[in-house]
Amino acid sequence: MVKILWVDDEVELLKPHVLFLKGKGYEVDTCNNGYDAIDMAGDVAYDLIILDEMMPGMTGLETLPQIKEVRPTTPVIMVTKSEEENIMDKAIGSKIADYLIKPVNPNQVLLSIKKNVHQQQLVTEQTTADYRSEFGRISQSLQMADTFQDWCSLYRKITSWEIELDSSTDQSIKEVLSYQKNEANHEFCKFVRRNYYNWINKRATDTPVMSHTLMRNRIFPVADENKKTTLLLIDNFRYDQWRSISSLLRGYYDVEVDDFFCAILPTATQYARNAIFAGLMPLSIDKLMPNKWLNDNEDGGKNQYEEEFLKRLMAQNGKNWKFTFDKLVRPEQGRRLLDNIQKVYDADFSVIVYNFLDILSHARTETEIIRELTEDEAAFRSLTRSWFEHSDLYTILKMLSEKGHTVVITSDHGTIRVDNPVKVTGDRETSSNLRYKTGRNLSYNSKEVYEVLRPEDIQLPSSNLTSSYIFAYNSDFLIYNNDANRHIRYYRNTFQHGGISMEEMIVPYIVLKPKK
Repeated sequence: MVKILWVDDEVELLKPHVLFLKGKGYEVDTCNNGYDAIDMAGDVAYDLIILDEMMPGMTGLETLPQIKEVRPTTPVIMVTKSEEENIMDKAIGSKIADYLIKPVNPNQVLLSIKKNVHQQQLVTEQTTADYRSEFGRISQSLQMADTFQDWCSLYRKITSWEIELDSSTDQSIKEVLSYQKNEANHEFCKFVRRNYYNWINKRATDTPVMSHTLMRNRIFPVADENKKTTLLLIDNFRYDQWRSISSLLRGYYDVEVDDFFCAILPTATQYARNAIFAGLMPLSIDKLMPNKWLNDNEDGGKNQYEEEFLKRLMAQNGKNWKFTFDKLVRPEQGRRLLDNIQKVYDADFSVIVYNFLDILSHARTETEIIRELTEDEAAFRSLTRSWFEHSDLYTILKMLSEKGHTVVITSDHGTIRVDNPVKVTGDRETSSNLRYKTGRNLSYNSKEVYEVLRPEDIQLPSSNLTSSYIFAYNSDFLIYNNDANRHIRYYRNTFQHGGISMEEMIVPYIVLKPKK
C-alpha cells in the first residue's frame, strides 16, 4: 500500500481530503508542523510527502531540506497559498516533485500523486496499450514493404517503439517488439538479396542513395546552398543513437532533414567509408588508384586516403571550396581540433570523421566491464548519450552553431548485436570479419548466407582470381569450425558490422540548421 504523509498546520480541515485518498486505497498520516514531519519522515519510509509552505514555527521551505536529508529520493509536493514567483522558484530550486496552490480539490491531489508515485506504472500501461494497437499496422507494413524508402519508414517506426519502451517495465511487450524486429530484419535481408545486384549495376529505377553516391546526391548540394557546411561522419552510428543525442542539440539546431541512405556491402569501414569519400565503388577505386586500395588479406591501414579521395571527387565536380579534413580517433585529437577550431570556422566545407563509437564497439567485445555497461541496445544508447554529452564533439557542435554552420551528421554504416553463430571454413588468407568473409576456399551452407561468387558483379575487388564473398544475415555471425565453442562464447551478444541488417545498412542522414 502507498504511504503518504500530509503536513499542514490546519490539518483538521484536511479530513475530507484524507478520507477521499483512503477511499482510493492510500494510507495517509498527518501532522501539523515541520518538526514532527522531519521526525516522522525519519521513522517511516513514505512514498510521498505533501508539505504546506505557510506554517508557523518552521515553514515548508525550511522543513523541506531537512526532510530531503533523511529521505532524499522521496517525492515532495509543496502546497502554497501564494502564487508569488519567488516562492515557486525557491520551491522548484529545492527539488520538489510538484506544487499545488490552495485551495486544492481532491482530484488535483490525486492527479499529482499518480504523476509522482505511479508514473512508471501508468507510462508502462499506456505505452504497452499503444504498441499493442500498433503491432498489427507494423506487421502489415512489413508484408507490403517493396522499396528502400518503405523499409526506412518501417525501421524508423520500430526504432521509435524501441526507444519508447526503454522505460517500460513490461518485459513481455519488449519481447514481442524484439520478435517483430527480428522478423522485419529477416524480411529485409530477403529484400536486399533480391535487389542489391540491380542497385549496384544501375538496373533499378528505384535505386536508393548509396555510399558511393551520397556525396554527389546529398552532401554537395547542401554545401552549395549554405555558406558554411560541416560534415560530421561518426563511425558505427545508428539511427537509435542519433535519437539518443538529438535532444541535446535542440537548443542549438533545427533538424531540417531526418532521412537515411543505404550503405554498400560489406558494411565495414574499409569499403563503405572509402566509397563515400571517393564517390566510387571499391572495385573502381582499386582499378583507378591501385596504390590506394588494400584488400582484406594485405597488411596496412585500409582508410589512409580518405582526404585525397574527397579532394579528387570535389575537383571532378567543380567544387572549389576552402576545405578542411580532420579524423579524430584519440581523445587528444578532439582537444587539438578545439584549439584549432578557427580553421573549421574559416572553411567553406569542413569534414570531421569521429571514430569513438567504433572504438566503443570493439571495447565492448574485448572488455568485460564495458560489456556489462552496454548489456543491450538500450544501455548502448544510454552510454552513447552520456559519451556525447561530455565529449569534445558536443562542444565543437555548439561552437559551430554559434558561427552559423549548417551541419550534416551521418555514418559509413551501423552495427548489430549478434547472437546466432553460422559455421564457415576457409584458408589462412580468409578475412577475419565476423559479418562477412572473402577468400578463395570458403566452405559454408549457401542457404545461410548471401553469397557472391563473382565479386565484380557487385563492384567489389578480388584478392585473387577465385575469391568470393559471403555476407551474414540479420543477427548471425560467422565463425570457424576450429575452436568454435570458445569463439561463440566470446563473440555472442557483441556488436558487429559488415553484413546485412536494417541496423547496418539503413544509415541516418541528418541536416541541422543553426538556430538564429
